[in-house]
Amino acid sequence: MSAQTSYEDILYEEKDGVATITLNRPAKYNAFRGKTCDELLHAFGRAGWSKAIGVIVLTGAGTKAFCTGGDQSAHEGSYDGRGTIGLPMEELHAIIRLVPKPVIAKVRGYAIGGGNVLATLCDLTIASETAQFGQVGPKMGSVDPGFGTAFLARIVGDKKAREIWYLCRRYTAKEALDMGLVNKVVPDDQLDAEVDAWCREIVEKSPTAIAIAKRSFNADSDSIAGIAAMGMQALKLYYDTEESREGVRALGEKRKPEFRKYVS
Repeated sequence: MSAQTSYEDILYEEKDGVATITLNRPAKYNAFRGKTCDELLHAFGRAGWSKAIGVIVLTGAGTKAFCTGGDQSAHEGSYDGRGTIGLPMEELHAIIRLVPKPVIAKVRGYAIGGGNVLATLCDLTIASETAQFGQVGPKMGSVDPGFGTAFLARIVGDKKAREIWYLCRRYTAKEALDMGLVNKVVPDDQLDAEVDAWCREIVEKSPTAIAIAKRSFNADSDSIAGIAAMGMQALKLYYDTEESREGVRALGEKRKPEFRKYVS
């Protein structure tokens, strides 16, 4: 890794064997752009292979949102970074799974769209009672064709995953707990303490045993990375259509999208 120690879009802290990575774009509901993803990749690599770190916490700044996915202001047929769709999503999803440390999503407020995918991908998810989860892709002219779909189905079941994507509803923290999307729900003022307690327990355990356990869990679903890579290629082609662009236009114009008029 490079010697980078400061970031623009995220915050990074190490304390008592825990690395905390905070999405720091609260004015954008912690939505990520290309630069955000590159900084996340660096931070996960920095923490993931440090012998001083036993667990990584991913969270969002402020109280309104954990993360709301891709920044739509940086999206017009393609996002503003690198990668198949202008965001290195395959790399970001991969590194969360690849680092040999448990990654805990600490969720306050919205975990929507790509933010819901990040919370799904993390090894553990702990949420405050104010958290809301859900997908918005088909409302916005987008989709997450891989870990956001196939892996989600492994966690909440196939029928529920299809409901989440086809209807684009929002789900409370309690509903997310009941479907297995999160591990624990606590009052907002107890969230930090609860996550700290889980981290302390993990740091006490054998790091090698945990690394082997994580890799063995991942081995069963690693084929989804191939689905995601193929899906991202299809998504790139979809983003070049008027049907997809209609979602971004409608959002900017604060109206309901009219997708069907652009279906060929």
